[in-house]
Amino acid sequence: MEHKLAAPNFWDNPDAAQITMQQLTRLKESVGQYFDLKNRLADTTILWELGMDENDESVYPEVQECIMALGSELDQLDITLMLSGEYDANNAIVTLHAGAGGTEAQDWVQMLLRMYVRWAEKNKYKVDTMDFLAGDEAGVKSATLLISGTNAYGYLRSEKGVHRLVRISPFDASARRHTSFAAVDVMPEIDDTIEVNIDMADVRVDTFRAGGAGGQHINKTDSAVRMTHVPTGVVVQCQNERSQIQNREQCMRLLRAKLFELERQKQEDKKGELGGDYQAIEWGSQIRSYVFHPYNLVKDHRTGAETGNVQAVMDGELAEFIEAFLKQEKSAEK
Repeated sequence: MEHKLAAPNFWDNPDAAQITMQQLTRLKESVGQYFDLKNRLADTTILWELGMDENDESVYPEVQECIMALGSELDQLDITLMLSGEYDANNAIVTLHAGAGGTEAQDWVQMLLRMYVRWAEKNKYKVDTMDFLAGDEAGVKSATLLISGTNAYGYLRSEKGVHRLVRISPFDASARRHTSFAAVDVMPEIDDTIEVNIDMADVRVDTFRAGGAGGQHINKTDSAVRMTHVPTGVVVQCQNERSQIQNREQCMRLLRAKLFELERQKQEDKKGELGGDYQAIEWGSQIRSYVFHPYNLVKDHRTGAETGNVQAVMDGELAEFIEAFLKQEKSAEK
C-alpha cells in the first residue's frame, strides 16, 4: 500500500496567530477531511485493481460500498462549499415564538422545537437551551436554543421566517381543521473577536423569578434576567441557568447577537433598496407550510422543495429544504 498523504500542520504556521483558535480548528478539519477522502479513494482504487488482476469478484461489493460512501460525502462537501457567508461557520442562536392562536400555536412551537433538536442531534451538534417559556396549558410560548458546531448558522439560516401548520387540532373536541403559525429567528453567535459596542447605560436590566420546571432554588430566587436595549427596543431574557450571574452572561451573549443581527439586517435592507431584490420576512409571509390534513405535505414556498413524508421532517430530516435554499441562493449570486 502506498504511503498515506498527511495534512499540513497548521499549528506550525506563523500566520496562525492572526486567526482565532476556532477558525484554525475548522481549517484543520476541512483539510483533514480532504486528505481522508483522497486516501480512501486511493485505497479503493488499489482494491479494485487487485481484484481485476486476480479476477476476484468478491471485492466488487466492498468497492461498490466504498464508492457510494465517498459519493455521499462528496455531495455533502459540495453543499458545505456553498456556505461561503462571513458568519456561516458560526454557532446558531435559534429563537421560536408562538403566533396568535393560544394553545394551538404554542403546541406548534413545541413541535418545531423538537424538530430542530432532532436535526441538531442527527448532525452531531450540541444543543443548549438559553431560554424557555412554557405555554399556559400545553406547548411552548417561546424558546431560544444555542446550537453549537461548525456551519450551524450556515445551515439553519434557511429556517428564518414564519412556519405554518395545517392539521386536525388535538385540542378541538369537534375535530376541526386549524391553521397555526410560529416565527423562527436565526442569528449567528458572535465571538469575542467581533466588536459589538453596547453602552450599559442604554440597557435596562430586570430580574425576576424563573417560571416552569427547574427546582425549588430556581423558582424562589430572582435568578431570571431580562435585558432591554432602550435605543432599539431589543429585549432578551434568560432563565434556564441556576444563578443570576449565569443568566446575565447568557443574556449578554444573546443581546450582542441580536444587536449585531439588527445592524446587519439594516445593511441588507439598504442594499435591497439600491438593488430592488430584497424582500423582508414578515409575520404574514410564511416560508414553509406543514400540512397534516387533508393530505400530508411539507412545502417550502421560496424554493418549491416539497415532500409527503411529514413525519420524517418533524423528526429532523431537513436536508432537502436546506440544500434547496442554499442552491437557490448560490444560483441567484451568479
